[in-house]
Amino acid sequence: MTKKEQLEKLNKQMATCNQCDLRKTCNQVVPGEGSASAEIMFIGEGPGKKEDETGHPFVGAAGKFLDELIASINLKREDIYIANTVKCRPPNNRDPLPKEKEACWPWLEKQLEIIQPKIIIPLGRHSLEIFLPNARISEAHGRAFRKPFPPLKKIVFFPCYHPAAALYNGNLRETLLKDFKKIPRVLKLIEKEKILN
Repeated sequence: MTKKEQLEKLNKQMATCNQCDLRKTCNQVVPGEGSASAEIMFIGEGPGKKEDETGHPFVGAAGKFLDELIASINLKREDIYIANTVKCRPPNNRDPLPKEKEACWPWLEKQLEIIQPKIIIPLGRHSLEIFLPNARISEAHGRAFRKPFPPLKKIVFFPCYHPAAALYNGNLRETLLKDFKKIPRVLKLIEKEKILN
């Protein structure tokens, strides 16, 4: 099976998931989307109202800003992959509970295993704490970290603020744009195996 076929099969399995209570209150599962062979994978927190309605990740105001950020490094959505830590919308957009993130983790892990990205970009603190539990987004954003991460052996993480944060705090807009500009350089360094920390 191709990576694309594997992801399609996984998405069908996700659609029938009822491992936690989130499935009872949302309209649909939002698995993620993009290129099955993406080098860059963005991982947000969870679907919001618009995402729950459409079945697509990052389609609201934060999604429009994410598109702008992706375009700023000459990429399109079709070039990357976007997913969330939880695949169902938490009621009233509340933060996902630890047990909900835990229930959803095997889905995200399988996505990572299929796609095998070179770089994972956790968007915001909820995504960051799954991959780098002791890191703080205010200190880790815009920096590359390489760490062992089964099932991907060693992987590079490049945390960024969540695009939604920039909608509430205008100062973060410039920070995000600046951090995104580093992504192509980080990818080049990964290819040359120069990121070793």
